[in-house]
Amino acid sequence: MTATPPVLRDEELETGRPLEEPGSHDNSVQIWLLRLASALIVPAVLVVFFFTFEFLQDPATNKVVQVVVAVIVGVGGVWLLYWALDRLVNVLPERAGVGVRPFVFAGPALMILGFYLVYPTIDTAVTSLRNASGDEFVGLNNYTRIFTESQYLVSLRNSVIWAIVVPIVCVVVGLAVATLADMLPRKTENFFKSLVFLPMAVSFVGAAVVFAFIYSFRVEGFGEQIGLLNAIWTGFGASAVDWMRVAIWNNLFLMVILIWLQTGFAMVILSAAIKGVPDDIVEAARIDGANEWQVFRRITVPTIASTIVVVWTTILITTWKVYDIVAVMTGGEDGTSVVAERMVTEFFTFQNNGVGAALAVVLLIVVMPILVINIKRFREQEALR
Repeated sequence: MTATPPVLRDEELETGRPLEEPGSHDNSVQIWLLRLASALIVPAVLVVFFFTFEFLQDPATNKVVQVVVAVIVGVGGVWLLYWALDRLVNVLPERAGVGVRPFVFAGPALMILGFYLVYPTIDTAVTSLRNASGDEFVGLNNYTRIFTESQYLVSLRNSVIWAIVVPIVCVVVGLAVATLADMLPRKTENFFKSLVFLPMAVSFVGAAVVFAFIYSFRVEGFGEQIGLLNAIWTGFGASAVDWMRVAIWNNLFLMVILIWLQTGFAMVILSAAIKGVPDDIVEAARIDGANEWQVFRRITVPTIASTIVVVWTTILITTWKVYDIVAVMTGGEDGTSVVAERMVTEFFTFQNNGVGAALAVVLLIVVMPILVINIKRFREQEALR
């Protein structure tokens, strides 16, 4: 027997979307209290579990017992808890149940995220208004230091340069590779795209270690030069160079590492977008006499513009947060410090919580508009589906 297709109501046919159930937008006080209670039940029970099974934190406890209890309570207990909550919601009147059910399942996650994300954000903002030890309010003095003292200005300058150079180069190179690879036979295309994407499997620290050998320099009398870049440089008759101490250029050499890591990401996303360009539009342009460059510039790029913006903003956020590469390669010395690296240094090396928190807030303020752009683009793409 064939299944009977669902019958759509007139309103669903007009909008193209299923109608929302009655009660889903009920904003009465009673419903909101039920929503809040249902969202808090799971976190509250998890806290009770944490203190009840305190013996799991004891190093002397048998590891097998710890694993068994963790699996039973963490998996079975949470499943049973959600099952019980669902049964309770079913007992409620239909209108109340429809309004509360989403909060039963999504509410706990939102509460936990709020605790682990929103609270630390507020606490960091408050800490940025205190002194180094955090026991006295100093107002905006920490922010004044960031934008007036030379060591912080260098970090800000370098981060801005990173934010300009890295995303642009990644997107341009990734788009070029994706476009050229799209013209190759399928197997050849997959092979070359795999080579470009391969660095994505390497951690930032691992990539920094690899490039430390490439940029390696040894003072004369302390062994032969093993750095690949110096081998090429001395092959032309020049003297070996300590690349990580050459002002300005050392920052560019560090940027190369992040570009090497992120170009594969840009290439994969943009390649998928290029394959989504309608073939009939491309063929019509070629019939009208357009060459490949004109097709790329006038059809491909405008069609995938939203994807380009999303890729650019995603890499931009990663660039602003870069820490590992600078910390491993130079430790922020010789004018290579960036905001994220300086923030960690202030917190953990100099024990200056106020300035460290202020740098974290600056990073957050810079990243927020980029996140808004990403969300806006995502909603636009969803609206076109």
